[in-house]
Amino acid sequence: MSKERVVVAMSGGVDSAVASYLLQQQGYDVIGMTMLVWSPPGVDMNHLGSCCGVQAAEDARRVAGAIGFPHYAIDVKDVFYDEIVRDYVEEYRQGRTPNPCIRCNELIKFDLLFRKAQAMGANLLATGHYARVRYDEERRRWLLLRGVDAQKDQSYALYRLTQEQLSRTLFPLGEMTKPEVRKIARELDLGVASKPDSQETCFVPDNDYPSLLKILAPETATPGDILSVDGEVLGKHPGTAFYTIGQRRRLGVYQEHPLYVAEIDPRANTLTVTKGDDPRLFRREVIAKQPVLVSTGNLKMEAKRSVTARVRYNMTDQPGLVWMEDENCLQFRFDEPVRAVSSGQSLVCYEGEEVLAGGIIQ
Repeated sequence: MSKERVVVAMSGGVDSAVASYLLQQQGYDVIGMTMLVWSPPGVDMNHLGSCCGVQAAEDARRVAGAIGFPHYAIDVKDVFYDEIVRDYVEEYRQGRTPNPCIRCNELIKFDLLFRKAQAMGANLLATGHYARVRYDEERRRWLLLRGVDAQKDQSYALYRLTQEQLSRTLFPLGEMTKPEVRKIARELDLGVASKPDSQETCFVPDNDYPSLLKILAPETATPGDILSVDGEVLGKHPGTAFYTIGQRRRLGVYQEHPLYVAEIDPRANTLTVTKGDDPRLFRREVIAKQPVLVSTGNLKMEAKRSVTARVRYNMTDQPGLVWMEDENCLQFRFDEPVRAVSSGQSLVCYEGEEVLAGGIIQ
């Protein structure tokens, strides 16, 4: 009987390396695949620990050779630039805060890469994400659950996966903790056992996105006024695209109390700043478009549901109520106001361990 074939998306790091090993031990026919994505012209990303680059592909190839399965590197630079980088730049240009990892998971890793996997005879795609997938017979739905390691849980970044995508996805590390994963890598004497986690955004050198925007969209570097909430000019900014809601760094305005970005107006080319305890920095009501319903097929006709939610990756869930007025709009009311809610980021709702639904914050 032939083994079931699975393509593992390998970033050159320890997580995907151990995920590959575990699947091989479980009897799968494993193929490793590393995407070569776009990087800024003239910038050497290899020394930055970037995933999905030439050095990452080489690290993944060595792991595959050590464990004993084939590995391929595929060039997705053009589609990655068109689908991810262009959108990233445009969102900042519009005064929004994008999340390219969520978009990449939806359009590249679990779509384009899976089509590449199918061409190689694989019906399953696996990654080193810390999340879990489970099929619920009663609801007849695939569920996305948090990873067991709360510190590494990546379910937030995966909420846009469709039922079809979830049905063909494996997350071998979902029941494990990061220390357990590194321990396995050390025992196997894999060269990536102690490799640090990759940087937050793979195509942004040193996570310095303003510098990248100056290269890709030089018109964003247009100075404008920094205003108080009363309209007083407090200073100058180098470009509204270089800031996000709630940001304190790089304002260059000094008063007796710290100031934070409360409003970004790209049309007027102004930033409005305020004190950290100003109610303008907090929101209770959040509206999210392009909703994805994960563990339920319909919220539209239901009463408001008491759940928890996040409005950014690295925050603790907060309780509140979720509902849908129509199929294109997910609405959430937090029990207590939440700080620095940014348009362009994602609202992701949870019922216990399950990802219930999510959408792009407006």
